[in-house]
Amino acid sequence: MGIDRFEDLHGWQEARKLTRLIYSLTKKPDFRKDYNLRNQSQAAAVSSMGNIAEAHGRFSFEEKRSFYEISHGSIEELQSHLYVALDQEYISKEDFQEAYNCAGTVGRLVKGSIDNLGRQISSRRRDRGKGRNPVK
Repeated sequence: MGIDRFEDLHGWQEARKLTRLIYSLTKKPDFRKDYNLRNQSQAAAVSSMGNIAEAHGRFSFEEKRSFYEISHGSIEELQSHLYVALDQEYISKEDFQEAYNCAGTVGRLVKGSIDNLGRQISSRRRDRGKGRNPVK
C-alpha cells in the first residue's frame, strides 16, 4: 500500500514544520532587515519542502532520488544560514538549536528516502541482469 498524497509523507510534514519555524524566525526585527539572508533561508526551507512533494509526483526511482537529493542539499544550506543568523545575533542559541535540530530531522528523513531509492534502483538493475544468456 503506497502513499497517495505527498501530504502524507512524514518527511514533507516535518519540512512543513521547519518552514513555519524559519518564517517565524525570519520575522524577528534584526533578521527581517537582512534581506538576503532572510530570503535565502526562507527559500532553502521552501525548496526542501517543495522538492519532497515533487519527488512524490515523479514516476522513476532515479527522478525521485534526484529531487530528494536537491531537498537534502537545501537542508544543508539552511543549516549553514542558521549559523550566520546565530553569529549575527539575529536569533538566540535556543532558536538556533531548535531550528537546526528540526532541519536535522528533515535531513535524516530525506536521506532515508534517498538510501531506500538507491537500494530499489540497485535491486532493479540486478534483476534486469538475471536471466540473460552470456555471450559465448
